[in-house]
Amino acid sequence: MTVTVTFAGSGDAFGSGGRFQACIHLRHPALASPVLLDCGATSLPALRRSNLNPQEVGTVFVSHLHGDHFGGLPFLILDGQFSRRTQPLRVVGPPGTAQRLTAAMECLFPGSARVSRAFAVTVTELEPGKTITVDDATAQAFQASHPSGAPALILRLTIAGVVIAYTGDTAWVPAISAAAADADLLIAEAYFWDKAVPHHLRYADLVAHEGEISARRTIRTHMSADMLAHQDETCAYDGLTVQVG
Repeated sequence: MTVTVTFAGSGDAFGSGGRFQACIHLRHPALASPVLLDCGATSLPALRRSNLNPQEVGTVFVSHLHGDHFGGLPFLILDGQFSRRTQPLRVVGPPGTAQRLTAAMECLFPGSARVSRAFAVTVTELEPGKTITVDDATAQAFQASHPSGAPALILRLTIAGVVIAYTGDTAWVPAISAAAADADLLIAEAYFWDKAVPHHLRYADLVAHEGEISARRTIRTHMSADMLAHQDETCAYDGLTVQVG
């Protein structure tokens, strides 16, 4: 029983290479509904391009509160409203997620945060060092190094015994090794090839710390044009689907 991982969006904030922003779709028979890792502003078209129904998503785990990682939530919620969704939507993100989501909805669609809908939207805030189980998916949060107006998270998800670690955006921190320890898959940011960019991972960082990463497989994502010029079979692309477990 494997987890089906689809990189609906594998790009950076600026659409380098014509790619969609961060949106990783996880499906497993043990889950009542699919899960998303991050939901960037372009997530609705990204999911539909990959033939994935946005309204089947039950839980969204958010690594941090930048628009290319959580900015698709207002669109996902409103799409559910106009599609007559009744299934609850759960959002799990760092401290500050509830306030930031309300602010984003009011900025983009004034009045939308106060509308009564046929489905519940619940927001659970997950602090670094804490663990939560939602719909048979267990998420353990680690502290990332990526300023976003709120703590940024590195996530370790366990679904029916399958472990997937996700760096989100972060400079190298030892927590990456901890989150990825013996994981079936590490999904790691590789923003640049070797250029030092504050608060982001480079391919060079992952190579330098390779001996500290015990995940069985690593797939790199969130790539700039610089990194796309060096991509190989370990790099994600929009629509890539892998079986993990």
